[in-house]
Amino acid sequence: MKTVQATAPGKVILFGEHAVVYGRPAIAVPVLDVQTQVSLEPAAAAQGIRMIAVDLDRDFDLAVADPDDPLALIVHLTLAHLGQTKVPDITLTITSTIPLGRGLGSGAAVSTAIGRALAAFFERAIPPAQISALVYEVEKHHHGTPSGIDNTVVAFAQPVYFIKGRPIKRIQVGQPFTLVVGDTGQVAPTHTVVGDVRRRWQADRERYEGYFDEIGAIVQQARVAIEEGLTGPEAIGKLMNDNQELLETIGVSSPELDHLVAAARQAGALGAKLSGAGGGGNMIALARPDHASDIARALWEAGATGVIVTEVR
Repeated sequence: MKTVQATAPGKVILFGEHAVVYGRPAIAVPVLDVQTQVSLEPAAAAQGIRMIAVDLDRDFDLAVADPDDPLALIVHLTLAHLGQTKVPDITLTITSTIPLGRGLGSGAAVSTAIGRALAAFFERAIPPAQISALVYEVEKHHHGTPSGIDNTVVAFAQPVYFIKGRPIKRIQVGQPFTLVVGDTGQVAPTHTVVGDVRRRWQADRERYEGYFDEIGAIVQQARVAIEEGLTGPEAIGKLMNDNQELLETIGVSSPELDHLVAAARQAGALGAKLSGAGGGGNMIALARPDHASDIARALWEAGATGVIVTEVR
């Protein structure tokens, strides 16, 4: 058997985070400039599956791993899906340029790449919808009540309009646009922030349902603006700012996020907001292509620990 490789991109939520957990729509786009890569190499001796996660500084045998460990779980789920009852003797190596715990879908990308690599090893292919479903099972174990948007956009590697429990709708981008992603350097576990919002929602459902309705309306307007591509990036930028205001209201922003959002806007961003769970992680800014480098520089100067410029098309 030969060595096989598979990759999966990062992602950012463009609109609708948190409200998507409560049945409202969200829009997410892949970030192809960062990737997780998985390599499977046949072992020279009987060893089962050895897993090396370079960026996590982990090296372990699947046989002794906790079955609920995300890396182990996606392997077990994929082997079961492929009907493989015998564990192969392979070394599985994971490397990634996607920052961890920053809302860029690193966990979903790792699971997706592992699933694809295992399928390729057995000379099989898993369609995006099926790999997304497998990855979602891992996301549930890791995040508690995930929206399902991470596994969806990463598995399909294209912009999606997503409502939990409904068929996925791919978005055709009418006019490409440029995003600048700024990393606060603060790790904010998704399950913690999502859990905090749920407790606030439970304490005041009417108010929070109203906030989620407002976010949902913004997402619907944004979808039209993105697909038609006629109103220009200014309309998308304004909607990003409106979405950020509501995310601040429900308490998921942070001083670090607010600082980078302000810096991006001052540098000429058409709109800026947090992306993902919040509490840290990344923010995104919409830029005219000729201003992207200025905004990136402003984010570095404002204390960003990482900056990515990507085009959505």
